[in-house]
Amino acid sequence: MKRTLFLGVVFTTAMVLLLPFVGGGGPSILSPAYAAGATVDRPVVASGIVVDTTSPVLAAAVGTIDPAVSAEAKLDVDTEHVARKPVPRPPAFSAAAAASGALQRWTYYTSRGLSCPSNVSGTVPGAPGRTSPEGVGGTTTADLQSFAVAYNQIRVANCLKPIAMSRFRYDKCMEDRLFWMAEDPSTNPASAWGHIGSKRSDGVPSRGCDGNLAGGAGNTGATVAQKWWDSAAHRASLYRPSSSTSGVCIYFAMSHGGVPNEPYSFTRAAARWGGC
Repeated sequence: MKRTLFLGVVFTTAMVLLLPFVGGGGPSILSPAYAAGATVDRPVVASGIVVDTTSPVLAAAVGTIDPAVSAEAKLDVDTEHVARKPVPRPPAFSAAAAASGALQRWTYYTSRGLSCPSNVSGTVPGAPGRTSPEGVGGTTTADLQSFAVAYNQIRVANCLKPIAMSRFRYDKCMEDRLFWMAEDPSTNPASAWGHIGSKRSDGVPSRGCDGNLAGGAGNTGATVAQKWWDSAAHRASLYRPSSSTSGVCIYFAMSHGGVPNEPYSFTRAAARWGGC
């Protein structure tokens, strides 16, 4: 019994520590691209968050609510006439949306006479579009903008607060690792694919930083945003449905092409959730 309990504790601890990198190498580098918005079915800790606990079950199901939402809900709720108002019909959420708790969030807002968060507009800070020593193309501003727009479209479609466009950032360290993968001389595009610990066919040591991974032929910033949402492990890591967005930045990098003969349209991407 003690041995079973000990093993359970070890397993739980390992899952907590490894959550930012669960899912192996991310969506397969050879998997198809899905357009953002298609219905295909690593950590910042929130603290000091005020949650409306009038319904403990609902509060637990929704997770962490932004303090501004909680305050607004208390001011705008119509306690006198709420019972007379017709109950709106729930949206037809996808399987991924349902798994993320979208229905509970929708219920939280509508029960208080509110709507889910609205999207934001704007432009990202930019990316340098550099080129690796072996000629692999790096992250462009268009890549980062495409990813940011799709990422926020996915969030608001699932009743999550969007991230300000100014808080999407190019990450050189993750791009260095993507370059390392793309410069593997093997003709197998998945040769060096994976998180820290993956090997190159020529034995060159790994460099750069890890992140959630996705890519393949014909992928863009938008399609990898959708791939990460559709993967439960990567959705938990990169979208954090139950976490506050206060002080959060989303870091992103993408490479184009590879050695020896991958075209520019063959991409590798990495992204992570972090503090600004």
